[in-house]
Amino acid sequence: MAKSKLVYYLSIFIFTIFAAKYEGTNAHNHNYKHRFHPKKLFVFGDSYVDTGNTNKSLSTSWNVPYGVTFPNKPAGRFSDGRVLTDFLARFYGLKSPVPYMLRNLAGKRAVSYGTNFAFGGTGVFDTLFPGANMTVQIGFLRALLDGSHYSKRDVDTSMALVALSGNDYSTYLFRGGLFQNISAYITQVVNQLAINLRSIHHMGVRKVFVTSLQPLGCLPKVTILNSFSQCNATLNSAVKIHNLLLRQAVAKLNNETANTNGGSPAFIILDLFSSFNTTIFRDDKFVNPLKPCCMGIKDGSCGTVNSSGEKMYTVCEKPQNSIFWDTVHPTQAGWRAVYLTLQSSLSQI
Repeated sequence: MAKSKLVYYLSIFIFTIFAAKYEGTNAHNHNYKHRFHPKKLFVFGDSYVDTGNTNKSLSTSWNVPYGVTFPNKPAGRFSDGRVLTDFLARFYGLKSPVPYMLRNLAGKRAVSYGTNFAFGGTGVFDTLFPGANMTVQIGFLRALLDGSHYSKRDVDTSMALVALSGNDYSTYLFRGGLFQNISAYITQVVNQLAINLRSIHHMGVRKVFVTSLQPLGCLPKVTILNSFSQCNATLNSAVKIHNLLLRQAVAKLNNETANTNGGSPAFIILDLFSSFNTTIFRDDKFVNPLKPCCMGIKDGSCGTVNSSGEKMYTVCEKPQNSIFWDTVHPTQAGWRAVYLTLQSSLSQI
């Protein structure tokens, strides 16, 4: 019973959630001329950018049918295929960085493109999921700056992707926090996020991308309550508070670093809130955009089986026609659509 409850609760949280050529993601296919050409990508956050750090015994991302589109088998990505990390890396002509937990298996050459420190289910604070929070993830990079892995020059020519997708807020509510008091907690979360962003930059990382919070009220785990017909405006109003505070925090950080970063912003927001809304409400190639492709049966979640080995989920025939893969994570097609709306922001460096 305890194990089934754990699986259920983990499934409803936003995990912090994996290099082949694919259409529309090669940096050389764009007309953008970057002032800064990153040599490495360091990734921090949760399942929206995790490419294989999360423990196999605790995560369905290592189970069939995850990875069915890419790489044709489960690989620790919380999707049927590629996630935001993969698209952003390819935009800058980089390979997707190796997951931190797999670095020894991948070899020294693999880490030459950077390292992904993100763990599914985590946040800036400790969450219900036993992964490394963002401060710990940053500590992992600091420990690698010993010359044997990365030098100061390596970091000086690097960029970072930082994703915070809502696990702190899921944990807050699960532990009995009142929604009417969530504004004060949002302030705490964004303040800690700002501390983490500053720490990454202080280590020498030149450019730091940070995601705004996506419209949590539009995730299938929420819209299932109205048969996937509409988003929850109340929940999205709280998301807007987070994003407003984030914009203010990033503006302050850029003011602090203006004299040491050549006059260009060191911190850039990737507006997932607007990108998700554009994809959900304006991209007509997706069928029933608020409904996930992979759905759990009763208390099961995507990728789970019962004691007899029977699937406790169903999967749609064409993931490319769905924005969401499971109740919280986009499909590869969903991520690609979101990424396409972000290209102007990505070209700012």
